[in-house]
Amino acid sequence: MTHALVLKTFPAGSPRGSWPAEEFASHLRAQGQTAEVVMDLAADAFLVVAPASAAPSDLRENEVEPLRSAA
Repeated sequence: MTHALVLKTFPAGSPRGSWPAEEFASHLRAQGQTAEVVMDLAADAFLVVAPASAAPSDLRENEVEPLRSAA
């Protein structure tokens, strides 16, 4: 099981699909943060996540949510 910090969620039913999540992740990467977009099928949402070890210290205080491997 991989642990990651969910930074923001976006509904998958958006007319723009994953673009809002991808744009948000791109903005974070431009600021030097590690961020990627994953799909949460159960919640029907795109999640912008950062590895727990790479999350900024002020965000690490939040609860870390486990993500299931797609393998």
